[in-house]
Amino acid sequence: MAMTRWWRLLLLVVLVSCVWTCDPASAQQRRDPGAGCQSERLKDSSVEATLRLRQHKQSHPWVVSDMTVRVPRLWPLAKQLTFSVHSRQYRLAMRCLLLGDETPGSRNEWHPRDPVVTATDSSVEVHYVAHNWITTDKPFLVGPWEIVPAGRTWMVYLWPSTLQTVRWKRIEADLGGLGFSDLVERASSSTENGLVWKNRLPQEVQVEVDPPWQRQLTAMLTQSLWATAGVASWWVCASILIAVAALRARRTGTAAAHGTPPQPPVEDVAQQPAADVPDTDTDTGQSPSFTRTLLEWAVLSGAVALALLLLIPQQGVTPRSYAVLCIYAGLALVLVARPWVLGAPPIAPGAGPDEPARSGGVRGIQRRQARAVTAATSAVAGIGLLVIVAHGAFGLPENLEPGTTTALGRTGLVLVGLATVWLWLAAMLAWAWRFAHEGGLLRERWTRQWDRIPAQCVAVVGCLLAAVAGILLAFAWQANAKQWGRVNWLAEQYDPAAYNAYQSKLLGNFFFSDLKWIFAYSWVLTGIALLALLGYRNRPAWTQGRRRFERFSPGPSKLDLLLTVSLFAFFVGLRAAKFAGASALYGVWLVLNIATVYVVLGVGRRWSVLSRMGESFYAKRLGTEPHRHELLEKARHYLNVNHQMHLLDQGHAGGVTYEGLEKELEDLRNWLVTACKGADPPEQISVLDIALAWGPDGRWWSNAVRAARLAFRFGLPATGLLLYYQAQDPYGRAQILFTPVGIPEFIADLILYQMAWAAAGFTLGALWRLLPGRRSQARAWFLTAAYGIPVVLAAAFIHVIDTDPRQLFLYAALLLCVLTLTSIWMDLATFRRDWQYLPSRFALLLFVYQLRGLSVQIAWVLVQTGAIVVIWVNLTH
Repeated sequence: MAMTRWWRLLLLVVLVSCVWTCDPASAQQRRDPGAGCQSERLKDSSVEATLRLRQHKQSHPWVVSDMTVRVPRLWPLAKQLTFSVHSRQYRLAMRCLLLGDETPGSRNEWHPRDPVVTATDSSVEVHYVAHNWITTDKPFLVGPWEIVPAGRTWMVYLWPSTLQTVRWKRIEADLGGLGFSDLVERASSSTENGLVWKNRLPQEVQVEVDPPWQRQLTAMLTQSLWATAGVASWWVCASILIAVAALRARRTGTAAAHGTPPQPPVEDVAQQPAADVPDTDTDTGQSPSFTRTLLEWAVLSGAVALALLLLIPQQGVTPRSYAVLCIYAGLALVLVARPWVLGAPPIAPGAGPDEPARSGGVRGIQRRQARAVTAATSAVAGIGLLVIVAHGAFGLPENLEPGTTTALGRTGLVLVGLATVWLWLAAMLAWAWRFAHEGGLLRERWTRQWDRIPAQCVAVVGCLLAAVAGILLAFAWQANAKQWGRVNWLAEQYDPAAYNAYQSKLLGNFFFSDLKWIFAYSWVLTGIALLALLGYRNRPAWTQGRRRFERFSPGPSKLDLLLTVSLFAFFVGLRAAKFAGASALYGVWLVLNIATVYVVLGVGRRWSVLSRMGESFYAKRLGTEPHRHELLEKARHYLNVNHQMHLLDQGHAGGVTYEGLEKELEDLRNWLVTACKGADPPEQISVLDIALAWGPDGRWWSNAVRAARLAFRFGLPATGLLLYYQAQDPYGRAQILFTPVGIPEFIADLILYQMAWAAAGFTLGALWRLLPGRRSQARAWFLTAAYGIPVVLAAAFIHVIDTDPRQLFLYAALLLCVLTLTSIWMDLATFRRDWQYLPSRFALLLFVYQLRGLSVQIAWVLVQTGAIVVIWVNLTH
């Protein structure tokens, strides 16, 4: 009987255990560590907390929480705090201490490092630092604090998840000098920067903070309709600029077509020119085709930009509607670009007007290219639309906004995203190819391959674009995985349903987030179009297989000057516009950059070396290749004479006398005076100054290309410095690592910084003969000053909105240094034929600048480097 009773008792225990195990409430209680945290055993804990609010000189106000908790050893989970940070027990104990009953992932605070745990015989101390930025008007948590940006005030509450009934030993709120009010009036002390509480309950800490009006102005300029209007104004200005350039180019081409091209002289062309024609090839029968392409892009880009800017703020639009719209828009952009149109490639040497048509005929080539492009883009668009139409087969809802998805559903979302992104990448590439091909910027080998095997070219490019789209998806996936891990760092294990919903949301938004990023950089196409038009107008002219005679121009024509200045504003100015921190002013920034370059050039042109020599001197001594060679010989002779005078001063006569050397210098001076028709040139201008002012090449276009290449190389360290600072800044680093397009944005910044330096060098080379200054470094200074005027205005605006202008100044200092080094190497290139006679480039520098001039150049570069170092130290400390 006793054995029977024991078996009955054992069965009863097993039955009760099974019921308890299967009870949903009990299971949830076991899964939720908050229920087993035994927070009541923490009543003997000691807590200190500090809140620091930093908004002065910050683009986004920064809130930092610093909390130290000493828990008694009697708390059952105290020992687990000392375990490995990767252990389940550690995460359970830390979650109980910091989050209590909160669900992991409910807060979005940032923690720069894991909490520091220190154990003693009687307690375990946990030091936890968290921070966040005020970027919206939504409440957020940071450590034990809750910040509520409520209109014109910010409410600060001490609202911990645990330890609410414990009197905190010390509480401090450092509010950075802002106005505040203690709502409960329990603070122990107060200063102009903040409040201190001692031995108070968390409920007794409530502060109302008055943010400065600058924070409201910044929010209005970056988050309201003003920001949208600013971006729209940028696109409108860019479209107008392209349209004006295209119309003026068409008018110039029409005038040239009805005029008479200049004829070479009957005499020796190499000696006496017959006509003074501009350094621009305006004799073009294909000009209407290219200008029509530019006008199409101006209208299309402006229309698409305005449409997207109007659609993005709309609420209630489903992902399905966005996907359909973006797929059709991408397909239309590719087909409207018509990359199969041959356009007007540059005429190669040896190609006469009666050159036979390529194999298969022009129309046959165009048909094959059109079929290849249309088939590829239609197939990709069809894949995306098929998933949208047959959403049920993939287990997706009609609006493509699933709460959770299966593997097949995620595959469908990936296909829609990749197809949409592929189409837009193809559209950008198609327009870039069209501009570059018609402007003669492509290598002839590429165009021959495109004409010969279009299907293979489309297949290769399509695979590359698919790889780029896949890489973008991988970056987005990695960033979101980091974000998930950061937010759920204290979870014992991930909830599969929650993680599935998180993945589904990422894949559903992938095409839209990345399309916004791609379109944000499509303005680069406008810059490519401007450069292509410049290259198209300034390519060498060939007639009957021989290069047509031309006179060199002292500078760009009016239209070429507009295109060059616009390139400078687009690539150099826009890189600095983001430092000003107000996207609402993008359109103003573009117009201001163009206007200031014109103002500086208009003021300085009359003081340039060539302008001061007069038109008569240019007509007799400059403008043709033989004249340029004669000028360089005179400049070399001038340098040799000065070098001999220096040796004579040191006692190394070498058979020469002062009288003989002075006579040679007087002959060089007379060579200048006799070409000025009685108007003596300024005494301080020598034949060397004129040679350096003319530049290393005869055509201004060649000078511009050479300077662009030099600036690109010199800009590499500057790009590294800017990107390093961007990666070291906490907010910038968070944007790079934890946003879907953070790493692609970082790579795009690298490319665009290099393009900015190249565009600055191109502008310097194009305006080389028009900028003032006897020494080339003065030209770099004047061009930087043209950029510096908007910088000063932007710095004043930055001072008004109370953000940091030092990064803007760093960019300006780096620009000046890059242009200075470019100008020095341009001078070396002017005398590049003398390299073979000298042991090193430093010796050539010494030969060109002489000892005193070289010391000035070195000192000037060192001063600029010192300025960059000072700004850098201030930025990083």
